[in-house]
Amino acid sequence: MMTGLKPLDSDLFELCFFYTKSTLLKHENAGLSHLKLEDNPKMHESLSYPTQKQYLPMIDNRQYAPATQRNRNAILEALLQVLPPQGTVLEIASGTGEHAVFFTPHLQPRQWIPSDPNPMAIASITDWQSHHPSDNLATPLQIDVTETDWSHNKHLANQAIQAIVNINMIHIAPWKACLGLMSGAKNLLPVKGILYLYGPFKQNDKHTSERNADFDASLRYQNPEWGVRNLEDVITVAAEQNLALQQIQPMPANNLSVVFKMLD
Repeated sequence: MMTGLKPLDSDLFELCFFYTKSTLLKHENAGLSHLKLEDNPKMHESLSYPTQKQYLPMIDNRQYAPATQRNRNAILEALLQVLPPQGTVLEIASGTGEHAVFFTPHLQPRQWIPSDPNPMAIASITDWQSHHPSDNLATPLQIDVTETDWSHNKHLANQAIQAIVNINMIHIAPWKACLGLMSGAKNLLPVKGILYLYGPFKQNDKHTSERNADFDASLRYQNPEWGVRNLEDVITVAAEQNLALQQIQPMPANNLSVVFKMLD
């Protein structure tokens, strides 16, 4: 039985820090002003904080999440195996935009639409796109999957969405974000359309590593509505929206790729 918190894997902590600061800033208790890690001496001692310089924006609006550099190749390889060969891919919770600008040149002729609920992230995506343009990378959309009608966004009305990609969101968001993602996927995806998830998960209600357990504890300390999700629960809510599990693929740093397909 684990007691106390230990230093987190660098990928996990950087990811947690960025999404706390940026991607889900609009959600209740998600902003940096709400973080109370410094109020808990054990947390303060056990976590290795990044320097302020690491997370300040560059001279423009681009944000930088170091973990992206380490996971992007593995995720791209998985996407190339599961995405339809053509059509439009909607990315939910694009964060900095680094994944989008890296993936899109490799995924042509597929079109890629990035999105995020946070204006700060939208600005980052836009500036990354201006520095690394690709003909198949669309203007980012401001989409919040916790809003019940998000899939009816007017900018998605004439898009033939063939796949939805969601990287590292559902554990750093309220559970209703997962529910909203699934219900919106049902509205948008055609038969045989793909929903791709990436991130840490519990399996059979047990963490797959001690580092993931520590990460989960740190998330729940910041916001009780956050946390590493039980994969079986995610599969259940997906099935309720006619999304059938197709594949579970182990990924680096104790993460999983989880692939669903829309049924008839």
